[in-house]
Amino acid sequence: MSTNNLQSCKRKMFLHGHGRQSTSIDDLGLDILVYEILIRLPAKGVGRSKCVCKEWLSVLSTHHFAMMHCRHISTSYNQKFIAIGSHLCSVFPLSCEDSCPLLNSKILLPFEAPWNKVNILTSFEGLLCVCFRNTGKLVIWNPLTRALKEMSSSNSRGLYKPKSDAIGLYVDKTDDYKLLHIKRRRGRMWVHVYSSMFDSWHKITFANKLRCWRGKLIWSNGTFCKGVLYFLVNCFIENKGVMLFGFDVESERFRLKTFPRFPHAYYDGNLVVFHKELHMFVTHGLPNWTVDLWRMEGESWVKLWVFPRIQPPIILSCSITHITSTGRFLVVSNDGVANEIDTTKKGDDCFLPLVWFHGLQGAIYTETLSSPDFYFD
Repeated sequence: MSTNNLQSCKRKMFLHGHGRQSTSIDDLGLDILVYEILIRLPAKGVGRSKCVCKEWLSVLSTHHFAMMHCRHISTSYNQKFIAIGSHLCSVFPLSCEDSCPLLNSKILLPFEAPWNKVNILTSFEGLLCVCFRNTGKLVIWNPLTRALKEMSSSNSRGLYKPKSDAIGLYVDKTDDYKLLHIKRRRGRMWVHVYSSMFDSWHKITFANKLRCWRGKLIWSNGTFCKGVLYFLVNCFIENKGVMLFGFDVESERFRLKTFPRFPHAYYDGNLVVFHKELHMFVTHGLPNWTVDLWRMEGESWVKLWVFPRIQPPIILSCSITHITSTGRFLVVSNDGVANEIDTTKKGDDCFLPLVWFHGLQGAIYTETLSSPDFYFD
C-alpha cells in the first residue's frame, strides 16, 4: 500500500475527529482497510475479521494476504511454545514477562499417530514440520489454522529417519513454501525438495566435494535467512570440525560458507535469526567452555557478545530461539530443560532457568495464517 493512501486515511480520520465531515469504514476503501489496518492485526484477529462480511472473507482468505500478513506482523509478539501431551497440545505465550504455565490454551492433535511418536523438527513462519517416529512420515502443520499437509509419497520420498536425515523449511521468490530433505542411507546421500505449489518432489544434485564426504557428515536442520538455507555440519574426517553450508534457494546449489575462527580444537555452533540477520552461538574451548554470539555480515562474522561461564554449558545439544527484539533468547535442551539468556545484562544476571518449562517437549513457532497448501488467488 502506497504512502499516499496511508496519508489519505490519516487525513480522513483527522477531519472526522475535528467534526469537519463524517467518515465511515466504507469511506476508507477496502485496500486501505486491508493493507493498512487489518494486516496489522494478530492472526487470530484476522480470523475473526473474516466474519464481518463476504467481501472481507474473500480478501482475507487469499494466499497473497496470508503472505503479506506473515511478513508484516511482529515475530516476537506472536511467538508461542507448543507442548505436546496425551492427545492435546498446550500453547503457551512467550512474552518473557508473562510466561506462565497457567496462561495456555489447548488444541487437539490432528494426527493419527500416537502423541508420543510425534516429533517437531523445525518451524518457519507459523508452519511446523512434524515427523512420526513410528512411520517416518513428514507432515507440515499450522497449529493456529489447523491446516495439515502430508509430504510422504508412494516412492518413499518424504520419509524421515531421525539422527540420519536433516530438513529445512523455506519460501522462494514466488511465495512457494518448500521443504528440503537431506536423506542418508547406508553411506549414500540424496537431497530432494518438496514444493507446496506443485505438490511434488524433485531431486537436487550434490556438488562433488559434498558427495565425497556423504557418509561422514551429521547435518543440523536448516535455518532460513535472506534466500539461503543454512546448515551446520559436523565432519568426522580430515579434522574438519564443524562447517557451515548454505543452500541458495533460487539456484538450488550448496556452498561452503565461512565459520568463525577459533584457536581451540573443539567447537560447536547453533544458528538463530533475529532482526532478519543470521546469528550464531558458538561454544568452544573444551574443557573451559566459552560461548560467543556472532552475527554474519556479508561473507564474514562479527563477534557481538561473550556469554559468562556457567557449568555445565547450556548451549550444547539444544535449540536456541530468539524471543524478543531486546536481546532475549530461549535455550531449550533436547530433554526439555529451558533457560532464558538476556544479552542486555551482565554476569550471572543474564542467565535465568525457566522452571515451569522443565520437561516439556515441543517447539517455538509464530502464529500466522500461512498454509502448507498453496492456493491460487
